[in-house]
Amino acid sequence: MTTQLKRFIPFIAGFLLIFSTAAMFYMFGNMDKTEPAEASTKNETAENEGNGGDADVSNIIDNNINGSNVTSDNAISNNINSKSSDTDDSGSEVNNQIENDINGENADLENNIVNDIKGGSNNQLENNITNNIEVKVDVTVTNNITNNVDGSKKSKDDPEENGDGNGNGNGDTNGNGNGEDDNGTDTNGDENGSDNGEGTNGDVPDTVWGVDSASLTTEEMLTCVRENFGDPQVWGRYLGDKDGVSYGLTQEEVELLHSEDIQILVIWNHFEDATGYEKGQSEAQAAIEMAEDFGIPEGVALFANVEPIYPIDSGFLLGWYETLAESPYESGVYGIFDPSEELYTAYETAAEENAGLMENNWVWTAAPNVGITTEENAPEYNPEAPEDSLIAGWQYGIDAETCNIDTVHYNGDALEVFW
Repeated sequence: MTTQLKRFIPFIAGFLLIFSTAAMFYMFGNMDKTEPAEASTKNETAENEGNGGDADVSNIIDNNINGSNVTSDNAISNNINSKSSDTDDSGSEVNNQIENDINGENADLENNIVNDIKGGSNNQLENNITNNIEVKVDVTVTNNITNNVDGSKKSKDDPEENGDGNGNGNGDTNGNGNGEDDNGTDTNGDENGSDNGEGTNGDVPDTVWGVDSASLTTEEMLTCVRENFGDPQVWGRYLGDKDGVSYGLTQEEVELLHSEDIQILVIWNHFEDATGYEKGQSEAQAAIEMAEDFGIPEGVALFANVEPIYPIDSGFLLGWYETLAESPYESGVYGIFDPSEELYTAYETAAEENAGLMENNWVWTAAPNVGITTEENAPEYNPEAPEDSLIAGWQYGIDAETCNIDTVHYNGDALEVFW
């Protein structure tokens, strides 16, 4: 038995050698298959401050990350006070770039760019965030860009470009996009900072269609006009009540019309005798006081309503115009500016005494009267007024039975003096 056992010893030793060798190969062969190491948290921050001059700033953050449970938090902050200058070339140039190349599992990215720039007439901003992501499980991406510029700005903001990976990893845990872009707010007002009507970033329209009315503007009234006539861009309304004639504009109307992007032409009709310089002066002063009390911003035109039955002379027109010319408001006159009307003659006489009337006083004419129409069927713009008048609009149709309105072609150049 012992002799037989000794004969098997070489076979047993060989088997053990083969087994141990195979085990070693298995262990070393699997060392490369372990889970990747957790990526270090990235907190890349760039902060720049400048004071008293133009700045040329370039911030570049570039992250290349391979791993699991990736957290990347990138922030760029620029706080710059540019030099004060009226020249076209003053201002700062800021270039912010964030790029993330991420490969792994579970990623949480937050990218923040904040530009706070004061001064300068030609600040140029370019913000770019690029995320190239190949994440197998979950990814959350948040991109925030905020530009606060107290000056003039030209910008090119590309808030995000999220690359698609093995798990469509360019969004939240459901694979949906989750980027935010806050580029601040540009407000187009007049030079005095008031908000008088539409901001126009392109060409000013030649004319816009609208209405005027002696009735209160309600949602029902607005719906009536839109369903029966068209979509007005300007709405003429009276300042203050006149018993038996017109309801005065209310704050609720202002909120409604402005919420619908409709501008307001402001009318003053608290007189029936339009003769004498002092009368024109006193009516203008009363209109100015009521406009200020009501909160009408500077730069808005106040239109004196001269009906054809009112006596009228050049003195009244001069008193109205010259008083308003010294106020925060612009001057305007409404009436039938037909050559056969006294208003037409009085206006030409007033202009001979003060040439500024033709250059600075807005004329809203009701001549010729061609009748109420819808916006679609409105006549070609053809107002009648003294030669070289500054025309604000043409009330071509009056007294619609439906909705109680008049229909008007408003001059695009006059949008700047409507509220």
